Amino acid sequence: MTLPGAPLPPRCSLDRGTRSPTTDGEVTALRAAAWHRHGVAALPVDDITDPWLRQAVTNEANRRWGRRQGENQHGR
Repeated sequence: MTLPGAPLPPRCSLDRGTRSPTTDGEVTALRAAAWHRHGVAALPVDDITDPWLRQAVTNEANRRWGRRQGENQHGR
């Protein structure tokens, strides 16, 4: 119940806590959609098994957006 003249509650579901957490399947579907629609590849770095390629992807991401917070620096 709202009082007369009171602001209406938000119409966005983001403020109500009604959305369940995103599942792994939904994240995978979002990654596929990003690739097909926008040519953007969203790859978890830990899923890249080739050490050279994993490091190359990490280096490029660090160059573009800076190091991740809490990233393992391997003693550096």
